[in-house]
Amino acid sequence: MAALDGAHIEAFLEMLSAERGASANTLLAYRRDLEDLRTFLKGRGIGMLEASPADLSAYMTRLAGEGLKTSSQARKLSSLRQFSKFLYAEGLRADDPSGVLDAPKKGRPLPKTIGVDQVTRLLDQAVREAETAEPGERLKRFRMLALVELLYATGMRVSELLTLPARVLGEEGRFLVIRGKGAKERLVPLSHTAIAALRRYGEALAIAAEADPRLKDSPKLFPAASKEGHVPRQVFSRDLKDLAIRAGLPPSMLSPHVLRHAFASHLLQNGADLRAVQELLGHSDISTTQIYTHVLEERLQQLVQNHHPLAKQAKKPD
Repeated sequence: MAALDGAHIEAFLEMLSAERGASANTLLAYRRDLEDLRTFLKGRGIGMLEASPADLSAYMTRLAGEGLKTSSQARKLSSLRQFSKFLYAEGLRADDPSGVLDAPKKGRPLPKTIGVDQVTRLLDQAVREAETAEPGERLKRFRMLALVELLYATGMRVSELLTLPARVLGEEGRFLVIRGKGAKERLVPLSHTAIAALRRYGEALAIAAEADPRLKDSPKLFPAASKEGHVPRQVFSRDLKDLAIRAGLPPSMLSPHVLRHAFASHLLQNGADLRAVQELLGHSDISTTQIYTHVLEERLQQLVQNHHPLAKQAKKPD
């Protein structure tokens, strides 16, 4: 039985080489995968010709249980399926038992984010640069400060931030109306520092507009000489990375989207409700917001460990 499986594997690899022109590395990968499957089935007292869908499902379950990466599981499943189809096509099996197997589910990647200390360093750097800027650089520096403060204070999408209307400067309220996806509007609160940064940016913009009327007449909060009429997202992303470098942070860790994630993660770490974060982010479905549940789970575990009486008893020494 084992020898028979070995012969079938060799025949399969010959087919891949002759008919599909598979490389030596590809053939080696298939061989490793199929030998692993062969060893597993041998342990169950069967060969590939006798394996049932349940046997193959058990093999995939074992791979997952061993902590194999999802990508590696998917590769082994692909090898298994192609070998199974080969046996069926060659008339060595009357069925293809791999047809009912589900592909391993890929875990949704956790959002890339940064810590509170790193955001603080970034904001402190933006404040220093704005307050010490030469007259010709004041508008650019105060604009950067306002962009970063607003993004971290509200968790807006970068497209929502850069397309804010100029009338925002005249509202002077504690809340901001954001027009999001599907033209849906939502209300988000502004922090004191965001309000202050916005006010100082408005002052710098008014001074610059005296020399450049285009700035005064623009309907955009962050006007620029671009086809969109506002600061392009590529320019903001580049400037944000430059600010990160000057703040002593790796530029690879910073992007507008990372600050949006930081806003959500830090809220949850400090006790915010997932539904509230959903509303603030403008997610139409809470399943989208649930990528942050790892943060919520950590906080809830700490809550139980620190406050539940039985958890406290368990910590006491004998």
